[in-house]
Amino acid sequence: MSMIINESLRLYPPLVSIARKVGRVVRLGNLIVPANVELFIPSLAIHHEPQLWGQDAHLFKPERFSEGIAKATENNIAAFLPFGLGPRNCVGMDYATTEAKIALSMILQRYPFTLSPGYVHSPVQYITVRPHHGVQVILHSL
Repeated sequence: MSMIINESLRLYPPLVSIARKVGRVVRLGNLIVPANVELFIPSLAIHHEPQLWGQDAHLFKPERFSEGIAKATENNIAAFLPFGLGPRNCVGMDYATTEAKIALSMILQRYPFTLSPGYVHSPVQYITVRPHHGVQVILHSL
């Protein structure tokens, strides 16, 4: 279940970008960033980057995470940041992922489901990424 949740968060992170204000002069490779500059880290773009995730980066492939996040990202800590990075990452990260696992487990224990035949995949980007027309599923009783 962790693989499915991680791949879902990679393709559809809670935030499409992360803002950070530089507190002091910082060198990033050949670039010198002055103090008090606000940087925007495009997590959605990073999560879809073929150089990091392969030419199939646009596909839902939970098996990317079969050996954990570190192996999936080749130890590049900035390649997977659905909840941010470092000391200012989301304090609700563990709660959110645990809640998602519990909710998904409860649904799967009670109902098999399929996508509605009329479902059209069309994510939209606002502050978060979400399905434009909702997720249309058909629940079946066991």
